[in-house]
Amino acid sequence: MVAKINADTSGGLKITSDTSGTLEIQSAGTTKFTVNSAGVDIPAIGTIDGLTSINGGQVGGRRNIVYNGEMKVAQRSTSETGLGAANGYHTLDRWDMAAGSTAGRFTMAQVADGPAGFANCLKLTTTTADTSLAAAEALVLRQRFEGQDLQQLKKGTASAEQVTVSFYVKGNAAALYVCELYDDDNARTIAQSFAVTTAWNRIELTFAADTSGPFNDDNGASLRLDFWLHAGSNFTSGTFAVNTWADVVSANRVAVDGFTSILDSTDRTLSITGVQMELGATATAFESRSYGEELALCRRYCERYTAPTTVGLQKPIVGTYNTTTVIMVVHRPQTSYRATPTLSYSALSDFDLEPFDVAPTAITLSTSSSDFLVINCTDPTARTRGFCGILTLDQSGGFIQFDAEL
Repeated sequence: MVAKINADTSGGLKITSDTSGTLEIQSAGTTKFTVNSAGVDIPAIGTIDGLTSINGGQVGGRRNIVYNGEMKVAQRSTSETGLGAANGYHTLDRWDMAAGSTAGRFTMAQVADGPAGFANCLKLTTTTADTSLAAAEALVLRQRFEGQDLQQLKKGTASAEQVTVSFYVKGNAAALYVCELYDDDNARTIAQSFAVTTAWNRIELTFAADTSGPFNDDNGASLRLDFWLHAGSNFTSGTFAVNTWADVVSANRVAVDGFTSILDSTDRTLSITGVQMELGATATAFESRSYGEELALCRRYCERYTAPTTVGLQKPIVGTYNTTTVIMVVHRPQTSYRATPTLSYSALSDFDLEPFDVAPTAITLSTSSSDFLVINCTDPTARTRGFCGILTLDQSGGFIQFDAEL
């Protein structure tokens, strides 16, 4: 039995008392609300427990620490082939591929194939297999986080919090991979394996709290979220400690029985989306952000301007001739960069110096900070100092990029 308060449609308010410790609030004999020692249960919603309050608990405020977990933003490219020879950010923003010593090659792409509620996923497709693994081989899909964005985890204190990572994943065949949190500040790590099938499944992994080693409170890389997809014996020959924080021992990191290499066959694929990392021991519903908000978050690390497929002026940057041959132009980013960025660009022939309609012979950063850049553009012809000049992109596919990645 339970204690009940029932708003009866014929007899009015009815109260039934007992000593069970459970209280039900009913309407016409149907339970609408239950309170017991485990928490509060609302049948139409489900159990709510483990929260200090709605505003201050796990569902309060922004939950997802991951950027671009919905795989919306791809400033650099939507698809790149022949990857595997080098580390790098190739396609989707904030998602780095760490490739160590492998002869395998793969395609990385933003694909319009996600589970219900997700328009896109990140898809990896093996194009050259590597079945003869050298000891140092590795392939890791990774996102890095600034220490100043992780202080709510209370790592390195007696009040350290658990962290839950969730994501949707599928492959072309059954597989077993490893999800790892790697503490860059203190060289500590924790990992769990996860299984992949041919259908979209949501994986939910809660990682233990770590009372050792606080994160630095700065803009440096303090934590990595690593998805291990290929590994040689340097990483697989030890003992796999499931969900246990420990000082890094390389041989233990991926030493799980049955670990699969995504490079074991040219038939192998992996698709992932809806990646979320949040405070607490429960995987809540994915926190979707607007494209504009996600793009602004990603531009802290990379800002790229690309000329459209229909050729036309793109991202004009206005300045003046500081000397007779150099236009000094100023670029203010749409959001402050994480740190002073590096500059890269496509062929110089993709650019014009206006109003003279000539390509520059050089583009360099003169002065730079996280929120103010001075760019020098060299004109092949001497002009009058003090004239106005404009740097433009006017060739299809041309780009200029400012990179402040972790």
